[in-house]
Amino acid sequence: MAKILAVDDSATIRQLITISLGDGGHEIVLASDGQEGLRKAQSFRPNLVITDLNMPNMNGYELIAKLRGLQQYRGVPIIILTTEVNGSCKALAKKAGATGWVTKPFDPPKLLAAIRRVLG
Repeated sequence: MAKILAVDDSATIRQLITISLGDGGHEIVLASDGQEGLRKAQSFRPNLVITDLNMPNMNGYELIAKLRGLQQYRGVPIIILTTEVNGSCKALAKKAGATGWVTKPFDPPKLLAAIRRVLG
């Protein structure tokens, strides 16, 4: 199964991600904002990153851009998990380098399906 870094400022969402993905046999590392996520990404080296967009210290767009600037993250799938639904947010995320998009509140089977899809 995959090594996944999940970045979200909501402790409740981080817990839901852990429960949802842990049941799928994935190894999960959590971060509460983009800065912490970037630090953990450099030591954990996940196969997939899931990130919120609106977070303190470093938002999801910034995190994606910084990860894509690192050689080892140019091909790593990044899924956005957010409450945002408008097209301009999706366009900005795609421009930054996002691979997929899941809207909160999320259905665990749909999140697992998105993960399978981007990991191939």
